[in-house]
Parts: sequence; structure tokens; C-alpha cells
Amino acid sequence: MTTASPDFPDTIYAIQHLAFEDLGALEDIFYQLGFRVRYFEAGVDDLSKAFQHKGLTIILGGPIGVYETEDYPFLQQEIDLLKVRLKENLPTLGICLGAQLIAHALGAKVYAGHQKEIGWSPLSLSNTEHNLLAPLMDTPVLHWHGDTFDLPEQAELLASSAIYPNQAFAMGKNILALQFHIEVAADSLEKWLIGHTCELRKANISIPALRADNQRYAHAVEVQAQAVLQAYLQQISAI
Repeated sequence: MTTASPDFPDTIYAIQHLAFEDLGALEDIFYQLGFRVRYFEAGVDDLSKAFQHKGLTIILGGPIGVYETEDYPFLQQEIDLLKVRLKENLPTLGICLGAQLIAHALGAKVYAGHQKEIGWSPLSLSNTEHNLLAPLMDTPVLHWHGDTFDLPEQAELLASSAIYPNQAFAMGKNILALQFHIEVAADSLEKWLIGHTCELRKANISIPALRADNQRYAHAVEVQAQAVLQAYLQQISAI
């Protein structure tokens, strides 16, 4: 049974920037809640339908930066469509690059951070009323990014990490941006380790250690991610 109202669209639209960075564990949760999922490939598909969707649209991660519009012209169209979506306050969840795109579309600066943040570590949750990320308290989550962003004006900071102060924010009830990877699935991180091998080796990240931490922490994140997702869906379905 879905936790959304009967009038809330039952299809989740997900925009991918990299084939193996999909909805991961979130996809099964959506199916269990009675939703369908449709993917759009950034740079290949026309993203207009995804950004005009009245239900939930999720913008997933990827290795490019929001400022690389000259090399990846499709990014500018994506940003322009996202600006319209956010102005209309349509339900939008951004993960990693998706969070950076939301921050940029809201007028905040997105830029290369002072160091790569790749690995598992807990969040420091903001002391805000009804913090959607409360289930993740004391739960190590997967960080995998080099860029960071300033907090958009009027956004509510939800979480920080030891390395970067802005790890998650909300804009009202419908817009949620997560720099970390809440979608990671315990049984599929290996494709990330393969696909990102150049980045990992350049950053001197231990692949065996990442793999071991995935087995240690990912199952707990999957459980807590469901609680976060259900709370978010209950919140946005009132639109």
C-alpha cells in the first residue's frame, strides 16, 4: 500500500546521469509502497516530461559538475527545466549531483570541495523540528563526492558531515536535497567500485575497505532509508 494520497501520481520519475547510479534500494521500497518507476537518461532522453511531472521526480548522481555546461550542454537545459520545477514547488528529491543541481537552481554556489569525501561516516543532524533524516541518527551513510555547495537562501539545513557543513537541506515540504547516497544497496555497490575505479585510485581510496564497509553498514541504511522515504512521501502527498 502506498503512503501517498489517492490523488498523488503513482509513477516515480528518476533522472540518471550514469547507468549504474540508479535508485538502488529505493526502487524496491517504491514498488513495495505501490509506485511504479520510470527512468530518464540525462544527455540522451528529453527530460521535459520528467521535470513537468506533477508527482515525485528524483535527480540522481553522477561524476560531472553542474558548472560543466560547456562540455555537457544538456546540463543547461536540465538546470533551466529544474528552475521552473522548483519555482512551481513540485516534489523533487536530489541525490549527490541531484542535490548540487537543486542548490544551483536555487541560486547557491556549487564548487569543487577542498577534498574528496568518499566512504562511510555518520551525519550530524540539525536540531530542527521534524527532521526527515532523524532515522539516520548514528547511522554511517555513504559519501561519494568532490563538489560541494553553499546553502540556498531560505533553505533549511538538515545535516552536515565532519568534512562538509552542507550535506542535506529542504526547501519547504516538497524539495529535498541529499549530498550523500541514501539509495545505496548492499548487493550492488560492486558496480560502483568498478565504474569509479579511476576516481578511487586517483584519490587513494582503498577499494577493499569500501567494500568491507558496505557490507558492514549498507543493510542498516536500507532499513532507515525506508523510514526517511515514507516520511517524505507522506509529507509531499498533500500537495
